[in-house]
Amino acid sequence: MSEARGELAEQYRRALEDYLHDAGERALARAYELGRKAVVDGLGVLEMAALHHEALRASVLRLPAFEDRAKATEAAQGFLMESLSPFEMTHRAFREANTVLRRLHERIEEETRRIAHTLHDEAAQLLASVHVALAAMSHDLPPSARGRLEEVRGLLDRIEDDLRRLSHELRPTILDDLGLLPALEFLADGIAKRTGLPIEVGGSTHGRLPPVVETALYRIVQEALTNAVRHADAARVRVELQREPQAIRCSIADDGVGFDAPTVLAHRGGPGLGLVGIRERLEAVRGSVQINSAPGQGTRLHVAIPLET
Repeated sequence: MSEARGELAEQYRRALEDYLHDAGERALARAYELGRKAVVDGLGVLEMAALHHEALRASVLRLPAFEDRAKATEAAQGFLMESLSPFEMTHRAFREANTVLRRLHERIEEETRRIAHTLHDEAAQLLASVHVALAAMSHDLPPSARGRLEEVRGLLDRIEDDLRRLSHELRPTILDDLGLLPALEFLADGIAKRTGLPIEVGGSTHGRLPPVVETALYRIVQEALTNAVRHADAARVRVELQREPQAIRCSIADDGVGFDAPTVLAHRGGPGLGLVGIRERLEAVRGSVQINSAPGQGTRLHVAIPLET
């Protein structure tokens, strides 16, 4: 038993005894404060139940009469409920924060979709108008100047390709139209062509997933692949999807330089790794991530998101 837990256990026992002697509001307030202290110290509900059981054994079970023990045990339930109320409040606050976080991500995705469509549609229309204008101008130019005009048109074609690529990376329409797996294949193909890093995408989702789950997984894989390109110095990356009855799992593995995972994770992911953003997206969908890495041994992310039946 740690020193902090032992001190809390003693305080809980004394407070419970005071409550059973007079059942006053002051003793209930003490129960609430002890519950708050337990939350701050990182104790869980089961540990609080164990503290309560220990206090009962030390106080109530020493009473000689069975009726007195039964009455005291029933009265102690109120003390226990009050000590657990900070856990309930923390749980509700966490759920509310998750709801706010999910709505924030949804708003961001909606805005991203709007910007992506603007780039894809309106910018493409403007460039098409410029092409028409240049084509009209070319008839009035001498042959010596038409070569320069073709160079300008070539630059416009490159700009159009870049805008189309940026639009798809911001919010690929294929994710909305065809689902997660085709979108990840499209993403991997684009990154591979741009960087030369081979990326394999495998597995199956066995049909469409909830839109919020598809979006979260797409963004997580996108962040992980960006990390692999920037930091891993990898020769190959593998993305694998696995659909289970009550969850969707995704692993992203590279054979790069790796890193000291315990040290980096102890500092909440460190700069540049994007782990904070990955965790935030997973918290919004009640998902989890496990990161396995070591210097010289590559990096593997295991992501799991529960699916409502």
